[in-house]
Amino acid sequence: APRGGGPPPPPAAPFQHPGPNPQNPSRAVQISDQVANPSMSKKFLAFDLGAESGRALVGTLHNGKLTTDVVHRFPTRGVTILGTRQWDITGIHEEIIRGISLCVRDHGPEFAGVAIDTWGVDFGFLDQSGTLLGNPGHYRDKRTDGMAELAYKTVPEREIYERTGIVSLPFNTIYQLLALQEAKAPVLQIASDLLFIGPLLGYWLSGVKSCEYTIASTAQMLKAGSLEWDADLVERFGIPTRFLSRVTPPGTVLGPVLPEVCAATGLKEGTPFISGAIHDTACAVVAAPATNAEKDWAYLSSGTWSLLGAELDKPHITDASLDAFFTNEGGVSNTIRFLKNIIGLWIIQECRRAWIAEAGGKKDGLEYGTLAAEAGRSEPFRSIVNLEDKRLLAPEDMPEMLRTLCREAGEPVPESRGQVIRCAMESLALCYRENLRRMDGVLGRTTKRLHIIGGGTQNTLLNQMTADACAIEVVAGPAEATAIGNIMVQAMATGDVDDLDGARRIVAASSNLEVYHPQDTPAWDAAAKRMNNRKGDK
Repeated sequence: APRGGGPPPPPAAPFQHPGPNPQNPSRAVQISDQVANPSMSKKFLAFDLGAESGRALVGTLHNGKLTTDVVHRFPTRGVTILGTRQWDITGIHEEIIRGISLCVRDHGPEFAGVAIDTWGVDFGFLDQSGTLLGNPGHYRDKRTDGMAELAYKTVPEREIYERTGIVSLPFNTIYQLLALQEAKAPVLQIASDLLFIGPLLGYWLSGVKSCEYTIASTAQMLKAGSLEWDADLVERFGIPTRFLSRVTPPGTVLGPVLPEVCAATGLKEGTPFISGAIHDTACAVVAAPATNAEKDWAYLSSGTWSLLGAELDKPHITDASLDAFFTNEGGVSNTIRFLKNIIGLWIIQECRRAWIAEAGGKKDGLEYGTLAAEAGRSEPFRSIVNLEDKRLLAPEDMPEMLRTLCREAGEPVPESRGQVIRCAMESLALCYRENLRRMDGVLGRTTKRLHIIGGGTQNTLLNQMTADACAIEVVAGPAEATAIGNIMVQAMATGDVDDLDGARRIVAASSNLEVYHPQDTPAWDAAAKRMNNRKGDK
């Protein structure tokens, strides 16, 4: 399944983006002078880990062409032990080792760099000897319930936001640490290092402990727009700061991959391990195929989560941005990702998981494309719900939770699978519309184009719904934006791509993009009014 789910795209002509057009859009594309040494062949190995799946991808820059090859896909499993949701981190490490071996098998032992990107906020602890102190906790675990509200008794929510630029989500690192502190967990006294998931996996490959800016910015513990921890804020909650490492910018070469890893996989000794843009959304935004000529564009990184936002030069921290719940995460090349976390395709993934379980594990007829087709045949605007309800974060039965929300809202209860998925998709599109308009109001602008990037680009029905609901041109692609962004940051770190704009020109020229024009917007206006009226009643 693609990252975040969604059906495969139908054959379509590529969107005619400014710049050279691809001759072979599925694999490689002639570019002009974007690679520093166009006659040199450089291969980069990227591991892109999402909350549902991971992949090993090789990107090759050769004679002015960009070629990508997804060599290995694997699940990123969460496990529940004694009622606590955790990550099977050693299982993920084993898949990474296997992925390196397979990439060496298919592409040879020489790579210009290796890098990992992952989701944010979660972390593991190391003791003084560098040994992992238990599985990292999963951000969907319930241990952080009520922690944000507890924190506000010590430091008001507005002050936390003003200091960090990050909105308070229940799973943020600071609230995970506060939960451990409240439980008097001995690990806080034993730990010598806190490593986020990407740097932890990178430590096992390179032997170097690190803390990269884009991933650290998700913790709600950095001073806004800086590489400096807000130690005063953290200590006011009684949380130790000794295990917080120096924060480094994205694109830092940490050193060579460990000899034992090279021996186990066939990778050439001395291959650089690069701390790129470790947060997956930061990588995805690098691969948003916008040009310098585009003004007031927005992005929607569509996967398990949907991240809707704009790229800014500095943090935007106001009462209005807090009220609209927009956060200021770190980006590449001194940029800020001003964005809103939206529930995303998690809803569809969890509906599918529930139906597979009901079918005794059989997946026949439950492919993402089949579900989308059933949704397309279902009655439009029959049932719409508010997707910002916290009960959608980790329900036991997602289809039943959607039905519950419909009952509570006085909406017709979806019965068939198609009606359930249609309810989820239309509600998502309306959520995108509302938050895009909120963002424009906060920033005092009007978005001209929305770039949808990531696995959700393959959900053509939802893409068209988004264009219709938002009344805006939507450009979808690339689907592997996160992994491609990972490769581009590596190439910037090694000097093979000059800068962020050069990276985006390569992406734009290399991708088979598809454009969606808004249609039937009045029907979406009526649906939005219906939802807003219902909110007003409450």
